Amino acid sequence: MNVDLVRKIDFWAGIPACWLLTIVNRFVKPLSRRPPQPPEKFLFIELSEMGSAILAYPAMKALKKEYPSAELFFLIFEKNRASVDILKIIPDQNVLVIRDKSLFSFLADCLKVVVRIRKEKMDCVFDLELFTRVTALLTYLSAAPIRVGFHKYRMEGLYRGNLHTHRIQYNYQQHISKSFLSFTRVLRYPEKDWPALEEVILDQVIETASCQASESGISRMREKLQTFCPKISPESRLIIFNPSAGEIPIRAWPVEKYIELGQRILTNTRNVIILIGAEADQETTKQVHLGLNNGRCIQFTGQTTFPELMDLFSISDLLITNDSGPAHFASLTAIKNFVFFGPETPRIYSPLGENTKVLYSDFPCSPCLTAYNHRNTPCRDNKCLQSIPVADVYDLVNQQLSND
Repeated sequence: MNVDLVRKIDFWAGIPACWLLTIVNRFVKPLSRRPPQPPEKFLFIELSEMGSAILAYPAMKALKKEYPSAELFFLIFEKNRASVDILKIIPDQNVLVIRDKSLFSFLADCLKVVVRIRKEKMDCVFDLELFTRVTALLTYLSAAPIRVGFHKYRMEGLYRGNLHTHRIQYNYQQHISKSFLSFTRVLRYPEKDWPALEEVILDQVIETASCQASESGISRMREKLQTFCPKISPESRLIIFNPSAGEIPIRAWPVEKYIELGQRILTNTRNVIILIGAEADQETTKQVHLGLNNGRCIQFTGQTTFPELMDLFSISDLLITNDSGPAHFASLTAIKNFVFFGPETPRIYSPLGENTKVLYSDFPCSPCLTAYNHRNTPCRDNKCLQSIPVADVYDLVNQQLSND
């Protein structure tokens, strides 16, 4: 579905639905079942962002340590499922999906999912979405006795009722992985209707995921690249470009800057550039490919499955990408990860791990894509990204390649 249509439905239908169920909850709350001690079945809900599943991994890992016998479930859009599967912490049969190709398929799958969740008798649901109403509704309709999610408290707007039993204060100055981890820390309270969490979440407790490519997968990927570019040799250095920003194009560093950067990189005959993206990104990557017009630039858009993309990251030297899903997937491998930020802030959404270099101009108006406007910025001219010079990026890239 169109992103703007989704926002409108979430606002015009979501607000009254949340209000109505809040009224209903006042009467049925005394009849709600009590969770077992300790809780046994946990559901994470994060529909729209592929990278958020990666950022929620520390919370899932912490939960398994706290409750070793816990059974974990995850609900996500079908198109984003691979980001959960790659973590290998949720069993395949416990990954629930919703299609978003049309309003009919979305509503039909929501109904099926609610039936499945209620049948499973979840003890706890973690609503990881920031302030969307649909996930608040799904969380409440799950009938789980423990429902954890972000709450507006005294903030204006962002209304989605009082449908959670444990309400988390959204912190726009803290990395989202720590906010997600705080979801697991509040389970010691029977309920939580105040914003404070009386403890510090240290960087050291953020446990990151990793993905190890198989030898067969690496071999197949090298052969596949060779068919696209016979000039690749064992001495070649593979640099991946991800010039598209998916459904939020305002997050993209300008195409002409990718082209200029690519021209500089390709002056070294050892360097090979690989353009990646989904089928919907073909137009953007085509512009870069035509602009470079070089036999050592491979148009690889739409040519990989998700596991193959992870194999590609594993054998490549460097990724240059906009703030999007691939930046977080790459953090599961050893590839050096250069990520452009502007409309969103790396303070909240930077990829985890030590291999990421953030490229950020830190304008006073940044971030303009936030939880408070449902990532619907009025900005149409991303000067915050345009201001990042090609020369500076090239120097960093060249230095990294020289160190390797």
